[in-house]
Amino acid sequence: MKIKIEIKESGKANANTLLFVKKSIQFSAALSKKALTRAETILDGMEDGLFDDLDLLDLDDKPTIFVNAAKERGLTSLDQLRTAGFRLGKRARKKQMHCVSLMLADAAPEQVKAIIHGLHYSEYVFDRYKTKKQKSFEVTYEIVAQDNVKEFSKLAKEVAIEQASITLTRDWINTPGSDLTPVVFVAEAEKIAKETGLKIKVRDFKALQKEGFNGLVTVGKGSPSLPYLVTLEYKPTKAPKDVHLALVGKGLTFDTGGMSLKPASGMWEMCCDMSGAAAVLGAIRTIALLKLPIRVSAVLCLAENRIGSNAVLPGDIFTAKNGKTVMVDNTDAEGRLALSDGLAEAGLLKATHIIDLATLTGAMVRALGYAITGFFSNDENLSTQILESGTSACEKFWPMPLEEEYADGIKGKFADLQNIGADAGAISAALFLKEFVPENTSWSHWDIAGTAFVTKEWKYTTYGATGIGVQTLVELAKKLGG
Repeated sequence: MKIKIEIKESGKANANTLLFVKKSIQFSAALSKKALTRAETILDGMEDGLFDDLDLLDLDDKPTIFVNAAKERGLTSLDQLRTAGFRLGKRARKKQMHCVSLMLADAAPEQVKAIIHGLHYSEYVFDRYKTKKQKSFEVTYEIVAQDNVKEFSKLAKEVAIEQASITLTRDWINTPGSDLTPVVFVAEAEKIAKETGLKIKVRDFKALQKEGFNGLVTVGKGSPSLPYLVTLEYKPTKAPKDVHLALVGKGLTFDTGGMSLKPASGMWEMCCDMSGAAAVLGAIRTIALLKLPIRVSAVLCLAENRIGSNAVLPGDIFTAKNGKTVMVDNTDAEGRLALSDGLAEAGLLKATHIIDLATLTGAMVRALGYAITGFFSNDENLSTQILESGTSACEKFWPMPLEEEYADGIKGKFADLQNIGADAGAISAALFLKEFVPENTSWSHWDIAGTAFVTKEWKYTTYGATGIGVQTLVELAKKLGG
């Protein structure tokens, strides 16, 4: 796919694009009077069912794709534009159009950005394991910007960087667990560090044992693919000295549930249990390449939860990095144990703000489904910034309560804590994580269990990993960096 930002039409396009909302034409003030009348007639026909979304019809003797920019229910206007761009891209490839023109000179920058995001999403295919791969076909999208060429060109470059990171994130998540083990994920992080110039530190199993990162040791010691803790650091010269954002990602490259074995049905989806770490790695790649003025660290908690001769047993007790003892009541509640080390590492880095991402609880899936990410925070201002960042990124977030009334449920009988609460699964998990957050640190936990991976078509994801979190983290970094 190519995006070209032009002052005026080149005349090379196979088709123009007209976006509409009900009977209202969007971004096309340059239509002739004759074309405008024709368009109004067509839109009347759309309402009466004579024409459909994405129909190719003539305007001013030029084939024109009519794209409904308000087709989906419940989405913001910007997200509607993304889905419109996604559908347009799919249509253009199916029809093998070499060049499609979009008249967007009258659009606001955020609207143009949304459409370009949608076009990029339409290109995503995960066919690595297919014997018959989709034939590649490149479409050039000519965006007519008139006086906005410089601004829109910058936007297009930023979106391309973000989307490249999202593609990597989705590819990592969609890769089967036997092919993306902790050590393979470490190699991916090293590639990103080399590409972006990020500083990277990798702790292997022996280092984790020596330094007391026993959450990861406990979770991963039963697997032949041993755990790692990976820390990447982005430290630009021009950045506020009083802000250091740490992104902590759960990276269970596969989760069988351990001795508390999961049901066989659907277990294959647990290749997505490293979605938090994938999003964190994708986000810091984007932040570094965009050269945002904020110090950011990314901590990847990588392990495989598998049954083996050395696997943790229900009832085992370990001492966490911060000195608290934890009884493993259920080995399938392993993500919070791995994250305890990531939160401790963020504290050692003296982060002022910590965001952790994890496919953590089925309770969150039941509460909010596949479209909304539930999050917890100990800082109201940070909560507001997350909600605003999510809106900008077209990712829905919902604030959840850190209800202390449930805190007694995670107190252990033989240890300080137990990893399963008595009530309110998602809240209990967040309260457990809160025990490992350094004092006087702004923190938020994002439970992406429902939103990281879908098994039906949703917005601009046809199946599998969504890449959720990457864009909101980038938007949040922009806010915190000023």
